Amino acid sequence: MLVPLLLLLVGFVILIVGGELLVRGAVRVAERAGMSELLIGLTIVGFGTSAPELVASVEAALAGSPGIAWGNIVGSNLANSLLILGVASLILPVVVPRGPLWRDGGLALIATIVLWLVASTTGITAAVGIGFLLLLVAYLGYAYWAEQTQSAGASALHEKAESLEIADTHLHDLQPLWRSALVLVAGLVMIVLGGRWLVEGAVDLARLIGMSEAVIGLTVIAIGTSLPELVTSVIAAYKGASAVALGNVLGSNIFNLLFIGGITAIIAPGTIPGEIADFALPFLIAASVLLFVFAATGRRISRAEGGILLAIYLVLLAYNVLSA
Repeated sequence: MLVPLLLLLVGFVILIVGGELLVRGAVRVAERAGMSELLIGLTIVGFGTSAPELVASVEAALAGSPGIAWGNIVGSNLANSLLILGVASLILPVVVPRGPLWRDGGLALIATIVLWLVASTTGITAAVGIGFLLLLVAYLGYAYWAEQTQSAGASALHEKAESLEIADTHLHDLQPLWRSALVLVAGLVMIVLGGRWLVEGAVDLARLIGMSEAVIGLTVIAIGTSLPELVTSVIAAYKGASAVALGNVLGSNIFNLLFIGGITAIIAPGTIPGEIADFALPFLIAASVLLFVFAATGRRISRAEGGILLAIYLVLLAYNVLSA
């Protein structure tokens, strides 16, 4: 049991560190190439910060472990909506701009409902994956247009990029292009290796302790790959940028569903395990609706409401572990 656990932990560390290096290197290379901060925020930061979840899910899908692949996606969104927002709200009540909430949160909710419907009926097909990716492209185009033409209501992806800048004040430090490119390549290599070891360790651990791969994906893998979002959201809350913490969560949810879910569906179409299709996805829909209710009252998520979100997540975590 020690070897799979060690492999899992090493994979986590390498995956997360590699993701950080990938984002830093990519942002600096893009800046040297003359890309605007807005475009960098909407694309490179969005895709880059989702790289650990993407690699973990793709590696699991290719290894024939759909429970880990989809458990990571759905579990990460549950961790984002309940754990991360709960902790951030306890630190500082999260301010909720109404426009971005309904637009970005609404998109994530609709995508979750669609995923649940197809998972419960026809199963996941490549066509569903292509549809998710096209929807993401359309959303990115709309977000870019809205950021340039509207004076208020920044998109969740813009806030996600801002949360990263708040957490890492040295992100835009100037350095030679070759060094930035080297950091980028090192990040790519690390997330591929880390993702592979993470999935291998998770599969072996699930077999040894008798826990289903879906539960491992919903809990251990999801929490591990969500750690960067947790850190950036907590730092944003401590620095008084609570609205940025919300945008970070919504942006991550959108990318998890449309980007990672889309790629996973194309690579490994098929059925989603019952623990996810019959329980986790409906629970995520209910959690998203509850989040809307909390956010609509006073245009913020209070400390008490954040405590409720965190308590729900802890109960859910205990239920998953005990029922496995």
